[in-house]
Amino acid sequence: MLSVRWQEFADEAPDLARLGRQRLEAQGLALVGTLRRDGFPRISPVEPYFVGDDLMLGMLWQSRKALDLLRDARVVVHSATTDREGVEGDFKLYGTAVPRDDPVARAGYADATFARIDWRPPDPFHLFVIDIQSAGYVVFGEQRLGWSWHAGSPPRRF
Repeated sequence: MLSVRWQEFADEAPDLARLGRQRLEAQGLALVGTLRRDGFPRISPVEPYFVGDDLMLGMLWQSRKALDLLRDARVVVHSATTDREGVEGDFKLYGTAVPRDDPVARAGYADATFARIDWRPPDPFHLFVIDIQSAGYVVFGEQRLGWSWHAGSPPRRF
């Protein structure tokens, strides 16, 4: 299945990417869905960071969610929703988590973390870049707005 990095997604679906980035950065926290060893889904909090052209997720060394992704890279990243009416918008993206071990990517992630929360992740830690296959955004309530996108196709508004 075709997948792209964040910047390619933003080039293909700029309005959706703008809304998605706003939602992912609004709380500084997102939820990731991974698959446990037994096949059941796991939902875990994570702090998403945009570094260069990439959406990056850092995780504690040997954390369950990181081990899930090392075993099966499929992932869903979901914006934190804090309004039960859903008026703030609900952003999801589906793809794969690609481990990044190169020093430049790790330094960029550590710098972005320090800039936001005045803390640097200690080594060792897991770092993943998200390759995106599809994304969606929906607002509930009276506004009712929705977007969907699949890599290689134009975004669709509904």
